[in-house]
Amino acid sequence: MNNPIVSVLIANYNNQKFIRDCVESIKNQTYKNIEIIFHDDFSSDNSIKIISKYKKIKVIKNKIRTKYGAFNQMNAYQRAFQKSKGKIIFLLDSDDFFSKKKIKIIVNYLKRNQKISSIFDLPIIKYKKNLKLMKNKKKIIHNFWPYIPPQSCIAMRRVDFKKILSKINFKLFPDIWMDFRIALYLKYIEKNFVIINKNLTYYRQSPDMISAKFKFLSFSWWRRRMQAHNYVKFFFLKNQIKHTNNFDYFLTCFMNYFIR
Repeated sequence: MNNPIVSVLIANYNNQKFIRDCVESIKNQTYKNIEIIFHDDFSSDNSIKIISKYKKIKVIKNKIRTKYGAFNQMNAYQRAFQKSKGKIIFLLDSDDFFSKKKIKIIVNYLKRNQKISSIFDLPIIKYKKNLKLMKNKKKIIHNFWPYIPPQSCIAMRRVDFKKILSKINFKLFPDIWMDFRIALYLKYIEKNFVIINKNLTYYRQSPDMISAKFKFLSFSWWRRRMQAHNYVKFFFLKNQIKHTNNFDYFLTCFMNYFIR
């Protein structure tokens, strides 16, 4: 595996103003053996017009959307993966973009560490013109899930991504997104992933993002947290892992009782 082909799977929905930054960040990588698969989820803006100007990009035009963003996102990455051929898979939401050396750094790490299946790098939070380097967080309250960097920080060997997709892509728990599902599976089943201490992905935050409605400690935040606990219990039961309700679970139940 000297210079393996890398597939960057891009999931897009109505992100016309960010597509150029996203695609150009891949085109300008120091690592060159890359294919780009762009999945558009029936956008109503000029996304298709913009991406069509780029040559040598495989474009998938989806015509059917659900009302659930998490399900749409998993479908986008699965369909893009089916059209890809890379030995290493990078996920990228179309409002995010990569630093210039990201792919080279990740590929070299996997070449040196053959037992590692998956890598999370750390995000550079981009809010308007401000940038903030995120660190690998230490939790104040213990729960069953690890610190989870954003979706666009995930890279994985092809064989592992294929297997994990088959395990997590089911239409339950509509507020539980793909990055959470992947991280949980890697922590408890595969146990061969790493979070490298390098900020390589620009992660955009804005009031228009779906995640913005889950403001920290808001009603919707507590409701999604309850769904996350229920997903964990479902996952543990399905994979025959011992589960006990902890303080975080009871606190979340308590908060949901008063906000319902």
